[in-house]
Order: sequence, then C-alpha cells, then structure tokens
Amino acid sequence: MVIKVYIASSSGSTAIKKQQQDVLGFLEANKIEFEEKDIAANEENRKWMRENVPEESRPPSGNPLPPRLFNDSRYLGDYDAFFEARENNAVYAFLGLTAPPGSKVGEHLLTVSP
Repeated sequence: MVIKVYIASSSGSTAIKKQQQDVLGFLEANKIEFEEKDIAANEENRKWMRENVPEESRPPSGNPLPPRLFNDSRYLGDYDAFFEARENNAVYAFLGLTAPPGSKVGEHLLTVSP
C-alpha cells in the first residue's frame, strides 16, 4: 500500500500551498512513506487524479484541487478530510495504515460509529 499525495508545485493559491505543505510535513515528521505526485508538472498525474476523485467528492464546478490523498488507487480525501482525521488522532486509520506501537495518532477512527 502506497500513500499518494497529489500536489501542484506551481499553484498560485497560497491556501493550496499551505495545505500541501501541511500534509507533506505531517507525513514526513511521522515517517509515513508516501509518493508525491505533481499535477502541475505531469499531465498524466493530473488526468489520473481528476478521473479518480469520486463524484461526491468533486467541487460543484471546476476540477478537484490538490492536495488529494490516495492509498494506491483508493481515494482517501482532500485536505479537509485529512485535517479532521489529524484533529481526531485518526490519521493512520484515515490513511488505511496500521499505527505503529505507542503512536499518539492511532486508530481511533476505526472504533467510532457513524
């Protein structure tokens, strides 16, 4: 299982840049392996991301914007979903990964009923 983070290296949006830095920085700090996929420099990455974001997760108009997270080809969510999982100490569950022993960012999400 590979976590893939779709980003835009040349985004003109300060908000998108900050969100991308937040996601990547968190993954790096917690030693969570991931692949960074740049949709600005690679048309195939852009096309793949846009085709694989589920309809219910798309904006009402326009294309889905980065950052977007996937576990292999399974869509995980956007920055807001990642941020919520982090706030609830459920990032590993959100990512579909097993939390390392003693991790503060555990699997809380798996035990919460809807």
